[in-house]
Amino acid sequence: MDEQARGGSGLPAAEFLRANHEALLADWQQAVMEHLSRVAPARQPWLLDHLPELLTALADAMEQGPEALDEQLGAAHAAARLDAGFNLGEVAREYALLRRCILHRLEARGQRLRSGDLTRLEETLDRVVTRTMTLLWDTKQRILQTLDRMAEATLDGPDMETLLERLLTRLMETALTVDTAAVMLLEGDALVVRAAVGLTTDEVKGLRVPVGLDVSGHAALERKPFFVRSAATDPRVVVEPLRRAELRALYGLPLVDGERVLGVAYMGSRTAFAFTHSDVVLFHAVAERASAHIAQTELHAREHAARNEAERSLALLDSLLDAAPVGIAFLDPDLRYLRINGMLARLNNKAVEAHRGRTLREMVRGGAVAPIEQALRRVLETGQPVLDSLLVGPDPVRGREGTWRADYFPVRTPDGALLGVGCTVVDITDHKRAEVALEQAIDFREELIAVLGHDLRNPLHAVNASAFMLGKAPGLDPAARRSVDRIRKATARMTRMINDILDFARSRLGGGIPVARQHVNMVELCQGMLDELQVVYPERPLLLEVHGDDLWGEWDPDRVTQVLGNLVVNALQHAKSGTPVVTALTAEAVDVVMRVRNEGDPIPPELLPHLFDPFKPSPPPAKSTKQRSLGLGLYIVSEIVQVHQGTVRVETSAGRGTTFTVRWPRVPPPRAYLTP
Repeated sequence: MDEQARGGSGLPAAEFLRANHEALLADWQQAVMEHLSRVAPARQPWLLDHLPELLTALADAMEQGPEALDEQLGAAHAAARLDAGFNLGEVAREYALLRRCILHRLEARGQRLRSGDLTRLEETLDRVVTRTMTLLWDTKQRILQTLDRMAEATLDGPDMETLLERLLTRLMETALTVDTAAVMLLEGDALVVRAAVGLTTDEVKGLRVPVGLDVSGHAALERKPFFVRSAATDPRVVVEPLRRAELRALYGLPLVDGERVLGVAYMGSRTAFAFTHSDVVLFHAVAERASAHIAQTELHAREHAARNEAERSLALLDSLLDAAPVGIAFLDPDLRYLRINGMLARLNNKAVEAHRGRTLREMVRGGAVAPIEQALRRVLETGQPVLDSLLVGPDPVRGREGTWRADYFPVRTPDGALLGVGCTVVDITDHKRAEVALEQAIDFREELIAVLGHDLRNPLHAVNASAFMLGKAPGLDPAARRSVDRIRKATARMTRMINDILDFARSRLGGGIPVARQHVNMVELCQGMLDELQVVYPERPLLLEVHGDDLWGEWDPDRVTQVLGNLVVNALQHAKSGTPVVTALTAEAVDVVMRVRNEGDPIPPELLPHLFDPFKPSPPPAKSTKQRSLGLGLYIVSEIVQVHQGTVRVETSAGRGTTFTVRWPRVPPPRAYLTP
């Protein structure tokens, strides 16, 4: 009786729990952290999610009896822990720490509970623990059974949509309140229903929902689950088939693979306003498995596409290698053949298949292997290509001596790692033969021109001398004198043509046009040349204008007069009849400028770019008195001026005639100052 009296005056358990609510939460959290410091955690620290409600429920149960304990509390706790991946031992540890915290708090305060309250508190805690552990175990077994059935659905390797429908079917068979379920995949900026079972299946399959629209679109955008208590009336649900089906509970969550959103899965019920916690956990497990299969399917699809692309690229490469008119091969760093086309294999006199995996020395015989191997190893050592290597040897395909040009280059991955070396071999035998034939033809032509020039000039000297003596004879009538003048003009023209041919031959045969510089006066040279031409062309006025006093310089006198003669004769041929040809000399500080001007039709624009080319085509003469030329005169002018480090240019226009301007440097500039 005394103990009962003393016990009756103890503290009620409900009052103790409410008074120490925050302290117990803090003690429990500290105990959890201390436990985690001794045991390496497999996940983030436990959360104080359902514990405040549990303490309140325990206090209510101590006052009102066990029937006041909310049965859903343990279920919510079990579902949350199972969804987070907790096992039975970890959940039991949570309750054991809570029990220890309550006892320690009582001991620390020196308080005794009212008689019987401690026992009832222990019994209530045991009831919560038992119910939570039972729900946890049952839900886990239920999930495992469903996962086993889902694994069976994958055995025959179905396509992705069929597999997803099978997973959703297993969900509906296990969660009896679920009347419809679907998987929406993210395609571009919209969610597309690719798998659906239950109600509204035919209506929703293929339906597109833009991301950000409807609760499913917001779930994909925000990466958060959603719950709707009445889908038929909730304005957030805009998918009409779901509203028309008069669904109540609608739950969905995003399907993710790492940081990537794959889509959204949802389940709906026509009878329940909310899904049980175990059904939600089961749906999470199904969604996780669906995400894994979707990611795996996409990975397989990408791998398959990449494999097909690689095979197509290899087929194209093989076709290109076989069709290429050059030999192509790829070798690894050990100089073993990885790939070779038929043309190069035939040059090695072996089949394509025989090369693969074999070394260069095994496939290439004779003296060609040493320079080829040296070039390949140089590419491997330096990482730089080796270009324009010439190979000469017997051609097994044509059965004769051949010449090839080989290029060797490094083969790298996109990140720069060296994979090996490639080579291309081009048959240039025909090109070499053509080059030799062309060189022989050019040599023959130029040697022929030189021989003809020398052989023709000797008889012309005799003709010119005879015409000169004949012109001095007394008693010639006017007709005879005109005939002598025509002979002299023709021989002078022929002499210039032969001189041009000889100079052209010298410039092309490698020696160049020779010059012998002397200190001469440009006025004297030009006046003398114009006097000679005036004798040949007495009917045409040839004028000389001089500007300045100092017109001396270091020039070859014969070449200067040759340039002036070619320019003046060219001007006479294209000037209007009876108009003068004016030669103007201007003294400048560094150069003496020579200008030869006539009055005539301008040079056609299409001829200007090739005016100084040898053997250029000339337009037919407008009058019978104008003669066609070989097209060497202006070419010789350009060559002589260049030898003197000068320049020549032409200006032509209608009404102003044509002017050739030659700049003669007085003293040859140093080579470093020559104009390119």
